[in-house]
Amino acid sequence: MKPLSFKRHRFPTEVIKHALWLYFRFSLSLRDVEDLLAERGIEVSYETIRCWAKKFGPVIARRLKRLRPAPSPRRRLDKMVCGVGGRRMYLWRAVDDEGEVLDLLMQWRRDTQAAKKLLMRLLGRQPVEPERIAIDGFRSYPAALAELGLEHLHRAGRLRENNRAENSHLPIRQRERRMQGFKSQASAQRFLTTHAAVYNTFYTQRHLISRPTVRRFRAEAHAAWAKATA
Repeated sequence: MKPLSFKRHRFPTEVIKHALWLYFRFSLSLRDVEDLLAERGIEVSYETIRCWAKKFGPVIARRLKRLRPAPSPRRRLDKMVCGVGGRRMYLWRAVDDEGEVLDLLMQWRRDTQAAKKLLMRLLGRQPVEPERIAIDGFRSYPAALAELGLEHLHRAGRLRENNRAENSHLPIRQRERRMQGFKSQASAQRFLTTHAAVYNTFYTQRHLISRPTVRRFRAEAHAAWAKATA
């Protein structure tokens, strides 16, 4: 993996990487990250942190995705309403049955073509072919699957089958409230894509595994972050 270049930046590499980790890993605003760094004697403006996130965030997200193992072939599709620039938009999302975010797409539309666009991205970017796609009762999903010739993968019905997608909305809602809404479609897409990659890397179901396993998973996540930002 080609080293990530932090040249021509006034602050040391470790400061930039730590600021990005704080911002994307936790529900913190830019000003919160600025205060945390100031407590350690590092005076950096929140606008500088914003520029770092805009420049390095998408690159780090792509590197983290390449380091992830292959996802489950069982998919869940769902959408949620987000406020973007004072207007209503729809965030279309796909997760697997382990809760990992596979792809997301911010769109103005809420129709068959919007669902088809998400499915085409999902089919083109994932290394594993889907075995089953669980959806809610929204009619655009079956129509989009029919246009793509994937009716045999369609599985609708009981609400609990889509709980993974529904529950994975919570981190996005937390960030949306913290950021007081997204400012534009492009910035929302860029931030949420990076946030999803970092979330996938550090997410563990701690209530289902032993403490030694949690420590091992956490060490592996930090190793992946270190490799992606090397």
